[in-house]
Amino acid sequence: MIDRTPRAGRLALTACAAVLTLTSLSACGSGFSESSSSSGSAAASQSANSTPISVLIGSSGQAETTAVKSAVAAWSKQSGVKADVVVASDIVQQASQGFASGKPADVLYVSGDQIGAWASNGSLEAYGDSLKNKDDFYPKLREAFTYNDKLYCAPKDFSTLALIINKDLWAKAGLTDADIPTSWDQLEATARKLTTDKVKGLAMSPEIARVGAFLAQAGGGLESADRKTATADSDKNVTALTYVKKLLNDGVAAYSSQLGAGWGGEAFGKGQAAMVIEGNWIEGALKSDFPKVKYTVAELPAGPGGKGTLQFTNCWGLSADGKNKGAAQQLIQYLSSTEQQIAFAKAFGVMPSVQSAADQYRAAFPQDKAFLAGAQYAQNLPLQPGAADVVKDLNAKLEGLKTADPKAILTEAQSNLQPVVAGK
Repeated sequence: MIDRTPRAGRLALTACAAVLTLTSLSACGSGFSESSSSSGSAAASQSANSTPISVLIGSSGQAETTAVKSAVAAWSKQSGVKADVVVASDIVQQASQGFASGKPADVLYVSGDQIGAWASNGSLEAYGDSLKNKDDFYPKLREAFTYNDKLYCAPKDFSTLALIINKDLWAKAGLTDADIPTSWDQLEATARKLTTDKVKGLAMSPEIARVGAFLAQAGGGLESADRKTATADSDKNVTALTYVKKLLNDGVAAYSSQLGAGWGGEAFGKGQAAMVIEGNWIEGALKSDFPKVKYTVAELPAGPGGKGTLQFTNCWGLSADGKNKGAAQQLIQYLSSTEQQIAFAKAFGVMPSVQSAADQYRAAFPQDKAFLAGAQYAQNLPLQPGAADVVKDLNAKLEGLKTADPKAILTEAQSNLQPVVAGK
């Protein structure tokens, strides 16, 4: 499973490679041989041999570790190729060390914010375009792992943001299912009704990986559809941040940090907020840390630009310097199948990255239909090399949104992001 927010990094549920907010990629910098980079068909053309392979994962806990090890063992028995699964304590660091030494894991988890750096320095093999089920992956997931017009890897699973609602606080405020907000106006009115002296109507983490959903709902976003132009300072984004600022200043919404919580899920679990904007990883956190909290999940309300949310994902990376790339790609094809993804979903709660699994997933997890619905309109955050630093600076500015000028925040983000998006 993917590590989706540093705010929740203390939780076992979010122990894998960082995706929610972008992490520094300086450790993954240049210095690797250009010759190790290859086209998408290169791996497919290589035959598998009996050389053992290794798989490096960042695990959310024992359930994920057991499921991945079992799946890899089943493939190993079927193929006759020995495969070992290694659970990383810091997957970015350990993967980077492997790439630098020329002895990387053959297969590894790669998050969206790492793909640009590791693809550009030749650490990863671009095999995605040769996958048999390439067109089955959700389009936005394929986009997340496409670099220089090549699909580098198979999306492993994904998460989206939705609106999590405390059922007891909802009922206490006299609200029913008919009151679930579907527009910005309704969200503001509902948050106002839910707000008391001790409870905020809405909470979210103070970062673009949450606030960015409002940009999408306004019809905006940080980059153009072709991912070649920064659009941070658009009027639509200004509208979005102005709306969020109003919610904060009216006292009907608050950042989790303002409530003394490490992330939105903690504020929600402690009853400090009646609604929170979070991803489906919150379910495991609530089950583990706040099992008495009753909640329901709804799609995020639409804004002036329609529905919008953000998504976060990992892929199965294939090392360019791997010792048995043919077998490694066969393993990835096996792990990416509809059947195996459904098995992973049942084992540790991830959402399958293939559209062919959607009906089975909805039937097995009806409570997650709002998260899955977001796949049809979710946006990715900028994933180019260098975007991590821009996002880090933007997050720092968003912390002070209550007293800041939204236009000024976005203008600075624009000037920082454009060179990154343009590859300069």
